[in-house]
Amino acid sequence: MARTDWLVGRDRSAAAADRIYQAASDIVLRKGFEALTIGALAQRVHCSPATIYRHVGGKTEIMEAVTLRLSMQVVGAVRAAIVDLEGAERVATAVVVALELIRAQPLGHVIMNNVVPGLGGDWLTDSRLIASIAEEIIGRRDEAAAQWLIRATLALWLWPGQDRDSEVDMVRRFIGPALGSP
Repeated sequence: MARTDWLVGRDRSAAAADRIYQAASDIVLRKGFEALTIGALAQRVHCSPATIYRHVGGKTEIMEAVTLRLSMQVVGAVRAAIVDLEGAERVATAVVVALELIRAQPLGHVIMNNVVPGLGGDWLTDSRLIASIAEEIIGRRDEAAAQWLIRATLALWLWPGQDRDSEVDMVRRFIGPALGSP
């Protein structure tokens, strides 16, 4: 049961987790994911590594939480953009809006540029959280389709269209129809 701490004005464990996640985001933004170690994070927030593990878990959980913080901003905007849409138009709009928002965020660049298969970047494609967001965009529970959407979005990140219009056209012609219907 969470208790309000008299000193921090809210649950102390939640306050510690927020502080750790913010420090992790700062490290990643300034130095990249390779610089994010439990030791560096503990030093940054002036605590022991055990405190990090106790409040937020290990590096994988921290990377997922940092990604989640960015993702929630993106997901909120995507949800608003697709609220009344269905099928191919829903999927295409979600991909276009998500890519534009991720590209606009400095932390988005760091996260996306560190997704390298086989070199520690598999955590994004292996994330159940990211897969559930992809399934929400598709509008149905379909693990294979969600994984395909994640990979197609990553491909567009790495190899965008020649310009915005050509990229939007590709998404509307190929990704939307491929995933927009069961």
